[in-house]
Amino acid sequence: HPGKAEAAMRIGIPGKACGDCTLCCQILDIPELNKPPGPYCQHCKPSGGCGIYKKRPDVCRDYECDWLRDRDLGPLLKPSRTGVILMEEADTERFLAVCHPDRPMDWLKNKQVFAHLVLVAKSGREVVAKAGTKAWRVYESGKWAPTE
Repeated sequence: HPGKAEAAMRIGIPGKACGDCTLCCQILDIPELNKPPGPYCQHCKPSGGCGIYKKRPDVCRDYECDWLRDRDLGPLLKPSRTGVILMEEADTERFLAVCHPDRPMDWLKNKQVFAHLVLVAKSGREVVAKAGTKAWRVYESGKWAPTE
């Protein structure tokens, strides 16, 4: 039987929706669609949404950023507002802050995002900010350094 958290993800959290936010369609790598990080997916609609929504690949169908999943992340942390996608890395325990390759330091420039990353690091998680091929580890002390 699914837990409450899984049920909440499927039902959605009241007041939270992608709306016109399409940052995941731009800055994430989507190998199934041959889409590198940076340019918008060819199926992304400018006003929001997907041109192949009913036939989109499972990787898109199954994806939700942490802003959508976490009731405690308020409107100031919505990706379309920050330029940063907060997310769990698939198949690892790492927590990621993913930025556009052309704006690699948005995770550091936004005080709310950086404070959240430090808070997650203080919980014992490995926190990594990424932009294209660049990456930085964020430590519980608030220090950060390049990483792989």
